[in-house]
Amino acid sequence: ILKRNETNKIPNYFNFSQTMKRIKDPSKTIPFYEALGMTVVRQKDYGDFSNFFLTSSSNVDTSVDYSSLSDAEAKAKMSMLFGPVLELTHNHGTENDEDFKHYNGNEEGRQGYGHIGFLVDDVYAACDSIRELGYGFKKEPDGGGMKGLAFAWDPDGYAVEIIKRGGIEFGDKRVET
Repeated sequence: ILKRNETNKIPNYFNFSQTMKRIKDPSKTIPFYEALGMTVVRQKDYGDFSNFFLTSSSNVDTSVDYSSLSDAEAKAKMSMLFGPVLELTHNHGTENDEDFKHYNGNEEGRQGYGHIGFLVDDVYAACDSIRELGYGFKKEPDGGGMKGLAFAWDPDGYAVEIIKRGGIEFGDKRVET
């Protein structure tokens, strides 16, 4: 759990802090989330597993090179973040097992976990960029009954919702320019 140091600066009694997902291969998953505008603000190796903490780039101090910080420095910087953090947990060795796969919570008989979501200004442009990453979509922006939102797959098979900042209008259509 992320400890937030300055509780008097956060007016909410409860503040959503983080969500954790297990990943197979950080060399694939981290670049995917970096392409969605996230920054690794801390990583910690615990021997048989590692944790990677990412946050939206709008939530980071751009004058800080987080990769150069000691663990104590990164932990201290992370404790000052107000926005939520995505915690990726990698069990070492899974990246070398071709058949290894985490359950994503959306499989038949294993429903539970749904997705995480990202707000964007233009769902269609965002999806064009995500498409280039090569992991595909559960739902394209114009697919299904709800137009203008999408669900992309990340490298580990988790659904990532892409939704219009400011609210969705279910009749959205791609505007050709």
